Amino acid sequence: MPHVTSLRRAPVQRRSAERLARILDACAALLDEVGYDALTTRAVAERAGVPIGSVYRFFGNKRQMADALAQRNLRHYAEHVTARLKEAPPGDWRAAMDVILDEYLGMKRTAPGFALVDFGNQIPVGTRGTAPNTRVADRLGGIVAGYLGRTPDDDLRRVLLVAVESADTLIQLAFRADQDGDPAIIHETRELLRAYLGRVLD
Repeated sequence: MPHVTSLRRAPVQRRSAERLARILDACAALLDEVGYDALTTRAVAERAGVPIGSVYRFFGNKRQMADALAQRNLRHYAEHVTARLKEAPPGDWRAAMDVILDEYLGMKRTAPGFALVDFGNQIPVGTRGTAPNTRVADRLGGIVAGYLGRTPDDDLRRVLLVAVESADTLIQLAFRADQDGDPAIIHETRELLRAYLGRVLD
């Protein structure tokens, strides 16, 4: 899958990359404080301690900025999943599923701005390109295929997309019921994923 980016201009120098990171950190913090509708590029610039022109150097509007935050979230998520799978029992899809779900729950509970943006799911319809859960399934496809020792293919990608879509809906329900995620709904989500993936991966 080609790399997707919302950036007008990719940072080249370290200082520019650090400035971009500050902008996205400020965006995430403000999303938690004021929500997406009240988010402004000027407020982000002030929070990040950068000129407003620095924000517009990277982003044309707040939608692109929020989508870039979602892409960064996905990159961090994939890195964490990959690192944990290196220590998991090789070839055990159940262990992989637990890592994938637990890492998502961890970000849901602790990552700034994640409740509104996560991997793009909450950004208003019509403001993004590739569907966020397709992004997630594509990224996980390569990771899981490597972990299971199989070649990434359309069948695995479809299975993961169904699993991601199902889990996303149920986890959203769990966090509407409880700010930390309703444990009973999370348990049912895990059981549902085990049943579905067991049918197609065993």
